[in-house]
Amino acid sequence: MNYPIIAKQLLELLGGRDNLQALAHCATRLRLVVKDDTLIDQEAIENLDGVKGQFQVAGQYQIIFGSSVVNKVHAEMVKLTGMGEMSTNDVAQAGANKQNIVQRAVKGLSDIFVPIIPAIVAGGLLMGLFNVLTAKGLFIDGQSLIEANPGLADLASMINTFANAPFVYLPVLLAFSASKKFGGNPFLGAALGMLMVHPDLLNGWGFGSASVQGTVPTWNIFGFEIEKVGYQGSVLPVLVSAFILAKVENGLRRIVPAVLDNLLTPMLAIFITGFLTFTLVGPATRDIGFLLGDGLNWLYDSAGFIGGALFGFIYAPFVITGMHHSFIAIETQLLADITTTGGTFIFPIAAMSNVAQGAAALAVAFTTKDVKLKGIALPSGITALLGITEPAMFGVNLKLRYPFIAAIIGSAVASAFITLFNVKAQALGAAGLPGIISIVPDKISYYVIGMLIAFVVSFVVTLALAMRNGLKIGKQATA
Repeated sequence: MNYPIIAKQLLELLGGRDNLQALAHCATRLRLVVKDDTLIDQEAIENLDGVKGQFQVAGQYQIIFGSSVVNKVHAEMVKLTGMGEMSTNDVAQAGANKQNIVQRAVKGLSDIFVPIIPAIVAGGLLMGLFNVLTAKGLFIDGQSLIEANPGLADLASMINTFANAPFVYLPVLLAFSASKKFGGNPFLGAALGMLMVHPDLLNGWGFGSASVQGTVPTWNIFGFEIEKVGYQGSVLPVLVSAFILAKVENGLRRIVPAVLDNLLTPMLAIFITGFLTFTLVGPATRDIGFLLGDGLNWLYDSAGFIGGALFGFIYAPFVITGMHHSFIAIETQLLADITTTGGTFIFPIAAMSNVAQGAAALAVAFTTKDVKLKGIALPSGITALLGITEPAMFGVNLKLRYPFIAAIIGSAVASAFITLFNVKAQALGAAGLPGIISIVPDKISYYVIGMLIAFVVSFVVTLALAMRNGLKIGKQATA
């Protein structure tokens, strides 16, 4: 590959140097922000040597080159444009300025939750391991592993403690990440999160029963009664309180004399925000969070397989817009209250969608005579089965259109099936084949059958739609 020539041609097809606003790259993709999207010649870019796909998301135009190629193209682009080294965060910020308010809100949620996902995944998978040890009849008829092997009981207890920690102290993780995103001191945010789960407070999970019994403890301050209730497993109260904390902190730094800033600002910021949290913000947003989670569970339980089919059908279109990142907040709330919700139904449906996209891309690879398209469709299809769908979705299925249609049909059918059997996940992870370990143990078989349905339906429908239209799956099908 002649990288200088490819970079020169690409720059021209992007509308020239003057149209380029930001430039960076990740492991496989060139990430760009342009001033005028209409100047991009996407069809010509698609035919450039080395290009494996392209798509626009979050205000960015991304071109897939693959590992070891993208960095060389990027280096030549930097030479041609004279643009200094930029990080993917710099490009993301430039792209954010082109987004509408909904897109910015979704990106904001993503920026807050993505950094804490490893902790949630670790806790969830450990919870899954605990359930494997304690589930009756999973390996031995009528018995759990710890009942058959009592020596494992303390090990199971230890694992359960480790698994619960990220969810019990979720407000600490969330407040740290959210405060950083909102421009505040993340350590002050962590302190606010600790305040919201302080052991002197009534445990948040016991609030419901205490409220019914009338035993909720309170502070009595100048005649006002303030409930002493924690926010274990809460999401919305933490996000709103962290936002207020960041604004209060930055506001105080502008008016407090510099000599007293390090003493007064942290103290006043925590006190003011803490007071607002327990008097106004916390009670109101806690109820909203409960209503949101209960509403989604009601819809899932009441609409049954029809609701599951609808969710499975629209999940991939949500991915295109980036709005699927907003589901992380809902899933976190569902997992934090797993004793009530039984887990998250969103993760299994996301897995059905991912498998369906992978199957459609593999159907393209199976039938196409186009060497370049086959080279993109085969690896991207396999990657989608493992939970990463962007290369398959943007590089193959959306470009050819009817594989994408086949995939959302397959996702809808499979999602209807798993909803019928109430398949839920007890942890987040890779939404695809590896997701088996995240599923509630007694629902694993239905999850596997659901993936088979998603794969077969999407694969077959892709072939059927191609033949029905009298098209060969290849370059001529993109016209």
